[in-house]
Parts: sequence; structure tokens; C-alpha cells
Amino acid sequence: MAKSNIKNQISKIKKLERILRSLESAVIAYSGGVDSTFLLKIAIDTLGKENVLAVIAKSETYPSRELKNAKLLAEDIGANYKVISTKEIDIKGYRENPINRCYFCKKELMKRLKEIAVKNRLENVIDGTNYDDRLDIRYGKKALVELGIKSPLFEAKITKNDIRSLSKELGLPTYNKPSFACLASRIPYNSIITKDRLKRIERAEDYIKKLGFKQVRVRDYDNLARIEVEKNEIKKFLRRDTGKIQKRFNNLGYRYVTLDLEGYRTGSMNI
Repeated sequence: MAKSNIKNQISKIKKLERILRSLESAVIAYSGGVDSTFLLKIAIDTLGKENVLAVIAKSETYPSRELKNAKLLAEDIGANYKVISTKEIDIKGYRENPINRCYFCKKELMKRLKEIAVKNRLENVIDGTNYDDRLDIRYGKKALVELGIKSPLFEAKITKNDIRSLSKELGLPTYNKPSFACLASRIPYNSIITKDRLKRIERAEDYIKKLGFKQVRVRDYDNLARIEVEKNEIKKFLRRDTGKIQKRFNNLGYRYVTLDLEGYRTGSMNI
């Protein structure tokens, strides 16, 4: 790593620590992902374990493997954590899957976290929004602003690359974890979200992951599945038994199965 880059990252970390110290204590919206794991680690190191509570949401929109990993990571870091159940599909306006779907989900979750913060006498609620997130469509950000949720990584201008690099230095296993978004993001806007549909996507992605692919998206168009893997792994995918993959997906309820030749990319459903 270039010296100038190291110096820049050290400066950002110091700013992040100053921001966290000014908050005194916090509930963290914790998913076990790259960003929130890094934030949780730095928050505990800065504020002390007793002043930080990680809250993990158990939801139909997140695979069971992600919940399990989040709990294990929180334990490894030595964090106090709490698991809550959320029912996004029951939120008015969410199930219909409008383009601002994330607003409804985020607002409901953050309200719950604020209640938990008050109950536990913790001063703030914070999340893992990073500085690169300003470049993507983030309808949930409106809910963060409305509810006064803090985003320390964003304030410190810490990017995803910064987080991965610094996570590696800290020995966090998430430093090279693939990016992840909720399962609802696999469904086209204005197409109804159901529990069965979310479970089908989870099973389909689990199946492809077991074939040796780390970054996977199965975009669900009702009776058609569009599979995304990293572009440099498309040839590897085509060397697999595609007939067997087709059969598995047919059994899950997909009549047609396609492989996206552009490969995985963030926000492909926003095009």
C-alpha cells in the first residue's frame, strides 16, 4: 500500500474515532457485512464494549446463513448483541415493492433500534453507510435523516476499499466478504414480494454458492431466473453441469433459467 494512502486512511480512522467518541454510546444496526462489522469493531475499541450494542435483524428478506454468520462474528469481536425479528412484508407499502421500498423497511427497523437505544440508555443509533454509498440509489437514506440516525463511516469519508483494507489489517474475516443486499432486491420493482418468493431465491443462491461461486445473485422474474456471477467466473459456470442446474431451478419453480453475460454488478435492478 502506498505511503500516501496509508497516511490518508490513518487520518480517516482518527476522524472516525473522534466522531464515535462524540456519540458516547450507541446501538449499531448490525448485519455481519463488511461495513457494519468494521464499524462495530472500531466502536467497541473506541467506546468500550459496555457502551455499544449490536442489533441483528432476523428477517425473511435475509438468508439464515447471514443471520448465523452475524451472530458468530459479533461473538468473535466480543460485542454485546441482540437479535430481533422483523416482518418487512407486513409493513404497509413494502410488499407492493415500489421503487422506494427500502424507505419503508429502513424506517421501521430504525424505529425499533431507537426504542432499544432508549431502553438500554444508549445515546445514539448508528449504521454502516459508507462514503461510496452516495454514488448509488439509496432510498433508505431518507429514513435515516428523518429519524436522526448517524452514519459515522460516511461522515469520516471512509470508502469500501478503505474498509476492506483496514479490516484486513485488523484481522477481520469480512475484509474480503462479497457485498450483500436483502433478498427483496432480486425482485423487479412493482412485482409483489412474498415469503415463498424470498425463500425460493435463498435456496437458488445457496445452490449456486455450493457449486463454488462466492458472489451470486438470482434475479427473480416470476417464472424466469437471471443468474449473476462475477464476470471472470462465467466460463467456470458454463463448465458446470448446466442441465443439473436447470433441473434444480425448475424444481424451485423457475420455468426459464438464464445466465447474465454482463456478470454480477451492484444495482442491476435499478437500470
